[in-house]
Amino acid sequence: MQTFAVHPFEAAENAQAIRQDLRAFLAEHQPQDDPVRRANCWTEFDPAFSKALGAAGYIGMLWPENYGGHERGPLERYIVLEELLAAGAPVGAHWIADRQTGPLLLRYGTEGQREKYLPGFAAGTMYACIGLSEPGSGSDLASVRTSARRTDNGWVINGQKVWTTGAHISHAMLALVRSEEGSERQAGLSQFLIDLDLPGVTIRPIIDMFGTHHFNEVFFEDVEIPHGALVGAEGEGWKQATAELALERSGPERYLSSHALLVELIDSAGPDAPPEVVATVGRLVSEMWTLRQMSMSVAAKLAGGEDPAVEASIVKDLGNTFEQELPLAIQAVVDADLADDTVLAKLLATLLQVSPSFSLRGGTREILRGIIARGLGLR
Repeated sequence: MQTFAVHPFEAAENAQAIRQDLRAFLAEHQPQDDPVRRANCWTEFDPAFSKALGAAGYIGMLWPENYGGHERGPLERYIVLEELLAAGAPVGAHWIADRQTGPLLLRYGTEGQREKYLPGFAAGTMYACIGLSEPGSGSDLASVRTSARRTDNGWVINGQKVWTTGAHISHAMLALVRSEEGSERQAGLSQFLIDLDLPGVTIRPIIDMFGTHHFNEVFFEDVEIPHGALVGAEGEGWKQATAELALERSGPERYLSSHALLVELIDSAGPDAPPEVVATVGRLVSEMWTLRQMSMSVAAKLAGGEDPAVEASIVKDLGNTFEQELPLAIQAVVDADLADDTVLAKLLATLLQVSPSFSLRGGTREILRGIIARGLGLR
């Protein structure tokens, strides 16, 4: 039976220098306008910040230099991500392109696709979104109905995607669609990189209960795309998409979405905090540290070329549970009026409202536990 195999994370020799340089960059470039933006910061869109981050060499860190990358090590990149998220930097605009779309193009894309998109992604001036979920499908990606019909000039896309984060600011969508008529479930699916300014593409906002706009519906009506928009092999979309998801399930964003609130609690409580606050901080920090070790272990495995799908799913499930319980645990020990104008009250009110959605993105809890059960030989 497979279990969570811990892999040593050998920090880069220059780890401390990387942290110091990035903290200096953040002191100069991180917006200080609204402290609430530090919560759940990897969904905060700030194109100016992304452009500055790209110019400083912190996007596309692993990619070849001829595509605008910087050929740094994967564990160096992990340190950068951890620092950005711990600081609450607004990294949402470029996040998907840097984390998923770029690496997928390097693995499966054509030379033309890499030359067209990667330099802009690395510069922090071009963004991408992921087209997976569809109406009526929930997290069951195998029930995709959006179709691609082959023509002499390329493909014609028809259908709809929903809950698409950042589509309204993105230049392209990496979409999973059914390219083989009459196929079912995981068969007959392909991935296409679709420019979102093409005729026939309509993007409509979905405003969440907090009044913010991250999600979208995206409609495709007879959208014509060239043959060169196919990513990887025709009919191999399911395999490619699941490999893509492995990249997003174990990173530090899976346990740091509520981190700004914990930091604010520690700062506001001071050295003479009540015992119940001290006990809560101690418990939360110890849990976060354990998750960090697990996440770093998965990062080290990925860096070594392994496919830790089960371990990544465990990190995401436990990490999302931690992120969702953190604001509830803090609310239980502080006397905070959520209508107050203090930073602590604002962060707490925000995370109490948005944290229930954390376990939906990147695969629901039910999907993840199914993957874990299969990995353990239980189904």
